[in-house]
Amino acid sequence: QVQLVESGGGSVQAGGSLRLSCAASGYRYSPNCMGWFRQAPGKEREGVATIRKDGYTRYAGSLKGRFTISKDNAKTLYLQMNSLQPEDSAMYYCAADFSASAFWSCPNLTYLELWGQGTLVNVSS
Repeated sequence: QVQLVESGGGSVQAGGSLRLSCAASGYRYSPNCMGWFRQAPGKEREGVATIRKDGYTRYAGSLKGRFTISKDNAKTLYLQMNSLQPEDSAMYYCAADFSASAFWSCPNLTYLELWGQGTLVNVSS
């Protein structure tokens, strides 16, 4: 059974940085797409960044340049977040999808099949 466990969230002042991690387990072959999504109170969940199995990355337009998604060979997904702003405050979720179609839809930052429980990020002004 695939498990995704996020960590690294917390409270930080505006302008600060955080690095989120997602420890993935329970599978032999890598997902076709992994990503980070976030949901602020009263708002819909939105895509932050995705990384395809071949390493292709895509970011939400407003976040490119501040956020960096990466993964290592130990099945860990990362999200480096710099220059954080109060509007970045949200629950951040790690997600993965093994389906063949996810390889092609990955750059669209669309909904993925499997989700972690989330890690909370709070940015104060």
